[in-house]
Amino acid sequence: MPITSVHKDPETLTMTVVADFAAPLQRLWDAYADPRQLEKFWGPPTYPATFTRHDMFPGGRSAYAMVGPEGDVSRGYWEFLDVKAPHSFEVLDGFCRPDGTPDTEMPTMRMTFAFEATASGSRLTTTTFFTSVDELEQLMSMGMEEGMRQAMGQIDAVLDDLRSFAADLPAAAGVLSDTTVRISRVIRGTVAQVWAAYHDPALVSRWLLGPDGWSMPVCEVATEVGGTYRYVWREDTGDRSFASTGEVVEFAAPHRTVTTERMYGDGIPDDAAGTVNEMTLIPVEGGTLVTVVVTYPDAETRDEVLGTGMVGGMEASYARLERTVLAR
Repeated sequence: MPITSVHKDPETLTMTVVADFAAPLQRLWDAYADPRQLEKFWGPPTYPATFTRHDMFPGGRSAYAMVGPEGDVSRGYWEFLDVKAPHSFEVLDGFCRPDGTPDTEMPTMRMTFAFEATASGSRLTTTTFFTSVDELEQLMSMGMEEGMRQAMGQIDAVLDDLRSFAADLPAAAGVLSDTTVRISRVIRGTVAQVWAAYHDPALVSRWLLGPDGWSMPVCEVATEVGGTYRYVWREDTGDRSFASTGEVVEFAAPHRTVTTERMYGDGIPDDAAGTVNEMTLIPVEGGTLVTVVVTYPDAETRDEVLGTGMVGGMEASYARLERTVLAR
């Protein structure tokens, strides 16, 4: 059990949890920065969490749901107040209603996470600030302390699993729900470099090509909310072509964009459904973690698109990005 102490102080309205790990500081930080890793331990074993959003930068937001053994769902969010990688971050932690909006009838807590290197590895000190004794007692009665003990008891296994999250792994997709998929890949470059590669037309047209044998004769990039983008791909040998277009819904440089997307062209039905794509860039050991959450209209469309080899095409593009744009 990594937890070495738990201290509840009714006078300062805080609960402080100290946990020690036999892992380097950066490795522990990355476990919290990467939603694929975080969701393996944030919820207790009987209430595993799924993070549908995790924007670890000041002003960013996370959204998660914990599903119990009877199918009951507890939803929550983090609002990031401060991030100083890899040493600390601070959030507002609250509950959500089924529609994802904050549940104002439940407590909202401020939490700080402080990371430090130790002689044997690293230490995490988590401090929760309550607004009243009643709020502290309410959350303790809901099992908050025991839940944290159970959740942190799972971190060691995640930290030991170095291979599943290594920087040299190809892009991989994880199904989050009937309508959402998360594609993840660590790109060997800085956040600034990867952000530029996504938003400089001269760079985009060099790497965002999918499998070999295609070019991008039209590359119109959007860099503000309400702006529209348009990409056209053409086969180098043959007459096939297709395109995508959409609108920027959110734009928080250099960490997050949300865009709509519709595909059209050869082999694509005129009434093909569109998607919403949420991209987040977070620095981790080895480079930048690119996370793209794609929302489809239904499970059938989700499976149909995944079946086209979309993830393989994204991996080919990411490998080209590292090879042709980011290579030093």
